[in-house]
Amino acid sequence: MSNYKKPSITVDTVIFNGFPGENKKFILIKRKNNPFKNHWAIPGGFVEYGETVESAAIRESKEETGIDIELKKIFNIYSKPNRDPRCHTITIVYLATGNTNDMKAGSDAKNICLCSFEELSSLKIAFDHEKILTDILENLIK
Repeated sequence: MSNYKKPSITVDTVIFNGFPGENKKFILIKRKNNPFKNHWAIPGGFVEYGETVESAAIRESKEETGIDIELKKIFNIYSKPNRDPRCHTITIVYLATGNTNDMKAGSDAKNICLCSFEELSSLKIAFDHEKILTDILENLIK
């Protein structure tokens, strides 16, 4: 079985400053490293071996934003093979809440902001995160 290439599993967590849908502001981080250096991204990263996806989402969020989050639900799964230029990734996207007053750019983040859906078109967004955020907005409007 080890001769087969396998995709990596990642998590992205859209952290709202209120219950998702109640207040539509969410956290984006500006990436410090390539790929997509200096582009805005949803906090997230790779799931480590032996770690649950929930634990990875909480850990990555804390590392990149400095805040403790409460996962609310899985939003969707994205798996296009070319969504990350480093390798084939499958990402599980969570919706979460957290105290955005405590946010600060962490390990992989150059900067951090509280953003609205209306501001997305004026930002350089990493990976397929604009699609993910558009999908969330469309879901919140329904």
